Amino acid sequence: MKSARERMDIISAYREVGSYRGAAQIAGTTPKTVRRVIARHEGGGGAPERVPRVHNYDGVATLVAGRVKSAQGRISAKRLLPAARAAGYSGSARNFRRLVAAQKQAWRRDHHRGRRPAVWSPGEHLVIDWGAEGAMHVFCAVLAWSRFRFVRFAADERSETTLAMLAECFELLGGVPGTVLADRMGCLKGGVVANVVVPTAEYVRFAGHYGFKPDFCEAQDPESKGIVENLVGYAKSDLMVPRAPLGDLAAENGAAREWCAEVNGVTTARSARCPRSG
Repeated sequence: MKSARERMDIISAYREVGSYRGAAQIAGTTPKTVRRVIARHEGGGGAPERVPRVHNYDGVATLVAGRVKSAQGRISAKRLLPAARAAGYSGSARNFRRLVAAQKQAWRRDHHRGRRPAVWSPGEHLVIDWGAEGAMHVFCAVLAWSRFRFVRFAADERSETTLAMLAECFELLGGVPGTVLADRMGCLKGGVVANVVVPTAEYVRFAGHYGFKPDFCEAQDPESKGIVENLVGYAKSDLMVPRAPLGDLAAENGAAREWCAEVNGVTTARSARCPRSG
């Protein structure tokens, strides 16, 4: 598509020489392009109305939209294709996947629940999560505002192990955050009532002893704890994978302490200071 400047050059060249071929040689284009530009200019300068492209799946677009809506955007093109075939669709499976993807994108755009970025306060939230690489489990915690990271290895993810990790983290921090935000991990979850997680009695006693509020993420919402998900991935790629195969637990935790001291000594963009300095 020619820019406005290029179209003006073509029109000027045509007015100077009076022929499509001559104007094409001057403007460095083809006679056919010159003819289209001149016809558009003489017709008022407006772009011609583009005729909508016809697709071979237009006949089943309404069917697909209805099925996507009823499934809340979770149904796959593979499951929809037989119904589309029965409704008369004769195109390829690949073309049909394009239709389903477009309809699912449109549904999610109209039904997005919305999201606001978290606003953290100093010392208010500690976010925790578990990860695993082979038989070795890694406990990760991060202070949300200062980005202070805590990483330790363990042989399991049981409740007593998690609480011991939290106690060690509090000791290293020299204090207790106002809220500990955890995934819906089974070792701390006593049950779910009306989509609200009820912590175990042991975890409630532990929180009462240290004086923090236990909180849990929303279900199927990894973005709500992305800050610690990133730390888990970082610890795996930068600490666990280079040291593989992982051996003695005490030696690995010694390496984890050195790694935390290194990453906590880097200035963060949010606070413009090193996490270990507060």
